[in-house]
Amino acid sequence: MAEGRKMSLTIKVLYGLVLGLITGIIINTFLAGNAFIDSWVVNGLFHMIGAMFISALKMLVVPLVTFSLICGVCGIGDIAALGRIGTKSFALYILTTAIAISTAILLATIVGPGKSFQMEGIEISEVAAKDAPPVTQVFIDIIPSNPVSALANGEMLSIIFYAIMVGVSILLVGRKAKPIVEGAEMLNEVMMKMVTLVMSVAHVGVFCLIAKTFAQQGIGLLMPMASYFLTVLGSLVVHLFITLLALLFIFTRLSPITFMKKMRNAQAFAFSTASSSATIPVTLRSVAERLGVNNSVASFTVPLGATINMDGTAIMQGVATVFIANVYGIELGIAGYLTVIGMSVLASIGTAGVPGVGLIMLAMVLNQVGLPLEGIGIIMGVDRLLDMCRTAVNITGDAMVSTVVAKGEGKLDINVYNDPEAGMLDEDDIHIDETVEAELAKAVEETHKA
Repeated sequence: MAEGRKMSLTIKVLYGLVLGLITGIIINTFLAGNAFIDSWVVNGLFHMIGAMFISALKMLVVPLVTFSLICGVCGIGDIAALGRIGTKSFALYILTTAIAISTAILLATIVGPGKSFQMEGIEISEVAAKDAPPVTQVFIDIIPSNPVSALANGEMLSIIFYAIMVGVSILLVGRKAKPIVEGAEMLNEVMMKMVTLVMSVAHVGVFCLIAKTFAQQGIGLLMPMASYFLTVLGSLVVHLFITLLALLFIFTRLSPITFMKKMRNAQAFAFSTASSSATIPVTLRSVAERLGVNNSVASFTVPLGATINMDGTAIMQGVATVFIANVYGIELGIAGYLTVIGMSVLASIGTAGVPGVGLIMLAMVLNQVGLPLEGIGIIMGVDRLLDMCRTAVNITGDAMVSTVVAKGEGKLDINVYNDPEAGMLDEDDIHIDETVEAELAKAVEETHKA
């Protein structure tokens, strides 16, 4: 009975995803154009609940990242070790991004999407991509001139830098700062409990998000773009099941099957929200409690990965560049493809924290190799569905790097990793502990007497 409760979250989320997919396709196929369904169900109920769920996840991100990072830095306790973890994480994220786009370009060159593409009947949307900031400005903006503003606006690189600086300063102060560390640990624990509360209704949010997406997009939209869509999807599958799992096994000798089983929840969340940042609370929980990565490592690598790890987006860029070049009959050549690889790796850092990152990064790449920006409009119709898939790949990459770094630093609990039930959400977790409840009741009673 207890096991059934522990498995309930995974099963509910997967059921919500599948039922949402079926519901969305039925609405798109049989009820398209129905004013009541469009206004009150798809853009009404589904949109409202889905938006509320994403807002609930985003609500957790800034305080969770801030307190987790402060606790993580204090938990490492050694500035030199922090430097090693940061260097290893950054190097692995750049390596996986470079491999991802190289794989995508290779597969796209073999398949040749866009060579027989017909423009007739395809509406090319107007492309309104913002200019990406110069790389120099991105590095300048890492240091927040106003930490409060960075926290309020959710500027992740600035928040990560500030939280690390606070943690390092606490370490330098020493024992006098112990109350601050204890307070941060307590607040971090509160935020993790809040994650549990939000996740307890995840299946409803996932259902509404998926149902709305497929009710609006449908499957028929994929037909004219099938070669592009399937090439991107194939590249994502290769990167997920071959590249990432191979790197995990090579560096850690741990079971890739166990890893994938424990990441199902986070992957489902990422797929439904299409946002690595919004999925940070779930990814962090899975990495720390399901995979056994020490919080001192996970609290650093997961937010950093959600900010700069763009494997899925890099794959889209590679295939999209080949596709658009084929559509317009432009030959890129080896030099062009090498430029695309270099630009995509740099852009994964250079556009961190900028809204519409995928579109901006692709616009940068197309400009650099002389391809028309109008080509982006051709792929925008199916991009939402692919965005969901590549976000799931992105957060899997975050978890892989976290596991590899933790194993190398001796910060991975192998027993937790190998335990299939470790970190499973128990429905009892959302109830207040009896001791805490008694203390709260006593405090309230004393307040009333006073």
